[in-house]
Formats: sequence, structure tokens, C-alpha cells
Amino acid sequence: MSFTPLMTCYLTDRSDPNDLVTGYERGVYTAAKLYPAHATTNAAAGVSDVNNISAALERMQAIGMPLLVHGEVTDRDVDIFDREAVFIERVLAPLMQHFPALKIVLEHITTRQAVEFVESAPATLAATITPHHLWINRNALFQGGLRPHAYCLPVAKREVHRLALCRAATSGSPKFFAGTDTAPHLVGAKESACGCAGIFNAPYAVESYAALFHQLGALDRLEAFLSVRGAQFYGLPLNTGQIMLEHAGQAVPDRIETAAGSFIPFHAGETLPWRMVQAQSSD
Repeated sequence: MSFTPLMTCYLTDRSDPNDLVTGYERGVYTAAKLYPAHATTNAAAGVSDVNNISAALERMQAIGMPLLVHGEVTDRDVDIFDREAVFIERVLAPLMQHFPALKIVLEHITTRQAVEFVESAPATLAATITPHHLWINRNALFQGGLRPHAYCLPVAKREVHRLALCRAATSGSPKFFAGTDTAPHLVGAKESACGCAGIFNAPYAVESYAALFHQLGALDRLEAFLSVRGAQFYGLPLNTGQIMLEHAGQAVPDRIETAAGSFIPFHAGETLPWRMVQAQSSD
């Protein structure tokens, strides 16, 4: 298989608009990522106030460079389960009014409010949905005890929100497409007094999405969700390579051992009803 990473620029309060333009025009950057400061793991250097990057956003809008957003506020007075909805109201909606032509992807959405906002917004706004937010709700964090491997940011929400995400993902709307937000933290980093946020779903992400779409009777919409809509929104060519899935059991191991240590994959110990049997690279 061939793999070409598409790199993003991590925005900070001091990001230079000229550097963004140069990087985008030379093909170094595909987009820029907005992490609110301290919103998630490794986001300490993120943006403390979106007004601090107004000049950068203005230039990005002018050249068509997409903005990828971790959509949560970090105010201590906001409940962690409300951070996405509050971000949409306080930050994203005003930002879109100030930069109406800026292409924005609200990444790894977790709420019904996010689904409804994206659906009602102009075509400049799209959203990604992870496999784990399609499968788990916040009960997964506490079933039989504290479950650190179900902890991610944004955290999983109530069942009503999971169902809204499932509806959006399988709707056929061009505004929603796959984004794994995979986070391979070592077991020791997850199972600690202050465990890292993130779910390691990459090894079986395609099979996970396939199982969900199959369960909901939407397999005919899986290819567009995984392989077409994202590229179209970014203005990138579609991949010409193909993968083939077989409707057969795929056992997910309890853990994955590497030279660096052990990782717990999403769906650990489960059997998914689909497995990848062929991957053909593009020429």
C-alpha cells in the first residue's frame, strides 16, 4: 500500500499568516488546525482566543485554505458534556459570520447540536465523525468501573447524541465524512492517575465503520462517507486505489504489542462482522 500524509499546521496565538500562505501554496500544508488551548492532549500551545488569529484566518479565507477545528471551549465553568455545544454558540457561529468564505471542518463531532448546526450551515462548513463516537455513549466510561480506554476528548455523550451522529453519518449528506481522530497512547499512559484522552481505533477503523453502516442498512453510502466526501470538500483528487471488505468475522485482539509497548485498540476483544481482505494501491 502507498500512503501520502497530508500535513496540517498547528495554529498558535503567534502563527504567522505569511508562513501559512507559503506552506499552503508550496503544498507543505493541506489545512490548519485550531486547538483551543488545553482542550485535549498536546493542546497546551493551542489558541487562547480566536481573535488572536484573525489575521491568519483572513489570509486562509483568501487562499481557500481549510480550517480544522477541535470544537470545545475550555472554560472551567462549562460542564465537560456541554463544551461542544457552547463552542458552537460562542465561537464557531460568530467566526463563520466574520469569515463567511472560510472553509471549516468541525472535527470529531459528538452532539445533536453539532449535527443540526452543520446541516443548517452554508456549504463552507462540514464535519467529521469518528468510529468510536458512532458506537459508544458516555455509559461506556463507567460500565463495571472506570474505563480509561473509552475516555477521549471530546468525551462521548448521551445516547440521543450518538443516534444523531449515526443518522448524520448514514444520511448521504456531503457535509459529513469519516475522521478517525485515532490516538495510540500506551497502556500505561491510559491507565494512570491522570490518563491521556484518546481512543486507538486506526487498526480496525474501516471495519468498524462498515459494521455500523451494515447494522443501519446503509452500506451503499459507506464508500462516499469514507473515500469521497472528504476529498471533495478539501478539493483533493480521489484516490484511485481500492480496498475490499468481506462479510466475515474479524477478531480484534485484546491488545497490540509493539517495540514501544502495549496498546489497547478500539473494539478490543470483540469480533467485527467485516474484515479487509484486499488493498490495492493507486498507480
